[in-house]
Amino acid sequence: MPKSKLTLAEQIAAAKEDIKQHENKLKLLNQKHKEQERKDRTRRLIERGAILESLIDGAETLDNERIKAILQTALSSRHVTPRAATTTGATATTEAE
Repeated sequence: MPKSKLTLAEQIAAAKEDIKQHENKLKLLNQKHKEQERKDRTRRLIERGAILESLIDGAETLDNERIKAILQTALSSRHVTPRAATTTGATATTEAE
């Protein structure tokens, strides 16, 4: 039936149905976005863990606290904190620079 022949009540009902469909589509898109963000984070963590293990001899045998201590020591000896490097986009620097 052409839209011009619908009553106002029918047009309102059709508009409400359209809104409901769009809300459902938005919900699905938000779910997909969150899932993709989780996948991206998981991949990033795995890749960075692999990099860490390739750079620290015997890293696979160390516990998390020891790895954390090694990283803290390495970063503090270069006078760079992890937060400063990530929030400003700065790279590691030494006093010699």
